Amino acid sequence: MSVERHVRLFKNGRNQAVRIPREFELPGTGAIMRKEGERLIIEPAGRKPGLVDLLKSWTRIDDEFPEIEDTPPRPVKL
Repeated sequence: MSVERHVRLFKNGRNQAVRIPREFELPGTGAIMRKEGERLIIEPAGRKPGLVDLLKSWTRIDDEFPEIEDTPPRPVKL
């Protein structure tokens, strides 16, 4: 069941605005707004995942890797 609440529209300079009630507050400082027919939809702006988020999403690999011979590089003639 969705929660709904009556809100008032007001003018803020030349823009129309709406005060978002506390129970509908969005995280972060930005949002995406779009219109679908007569509906106005406001969603939190997606945060771009950083390196830490990527690393946390990886699962551990428990495979054993074979030994690799570590030979020194061949000299290069100039």
